[in-house]
Amino acid sequence: MHTHQGISVVPTNRIAWIPAGVAHHHRAHSVTDMRILFLPHSCDRLMPERPIVLLVNDLARELLLTLTGPCGYDAPEPKDRGRPARLRRVLIDELRDAREQPLHIPEPVDDRLRAIARRLRHNPADNTPLPGLGRAVGAGSRRTLSRLLRHELGMTFYQWRTHMRVYHSLVLLADGHDIAYVAHACDWSNPSGFIAAFTGLVGTTPGRYRNQ
Repeated sequence: MHTHQGISVVPTNRIAWIPAGVAHHHRAHSVTDMRILFLPHSCDRLMPERPIVLLVNDLARELLLTLTGPCGYDAPEPKDRGRPARLRRVLIDELRDAREQPLHIPEPVDDRLRAIARRLRHNPADNTPLPGLGRAVGAGSRRTLSRLLRHELGMTFYQWRTHMRVYHSLVLLADGHDIAYVAHACDWSNPSGFIAAFTGLVGTTPGRYRNQ
């Protein structure tokens, strides 16, 4: 999910909330069953004013599937006309209690950081240190770049690059690649290091994620 804030990854166990009026676009990888539910404008006050990604429980998942299934879109019988609204209220209650768990790659504003971001997106396995990346794109010193990263993104360079690599690994896993291949393609020296980083950000192991 792309917004002005950057890229948010929405795996199978998450729900993305996007308030009304927020420009965005999304992209799905591999075979995907994606459900989109439009909520009444009156619900905005009950949810955050910014896009977020939430870890959902089984009840919220089933409510979303019901509301976006045939029974949610077809005209209900007269005796059931209030049912969708009741289900939406329960869903919102569940989302308000859900834990925010984003895998977010913030979009930098500074042109120097944007140039580095483009290079890392093109080749996530690039292991060039920050000073070398700075020289390659005509940026400033390591200290300057580190300060920009903390100020704009609230991350260290290591954290930022790890987020970008895990994002790329999700795409590769969706395309059916095995864990050893994905770890190597994202420049982890061994699969165990990749599994640890992936689990810390996504909340499940790569193997479980691929099988969901």
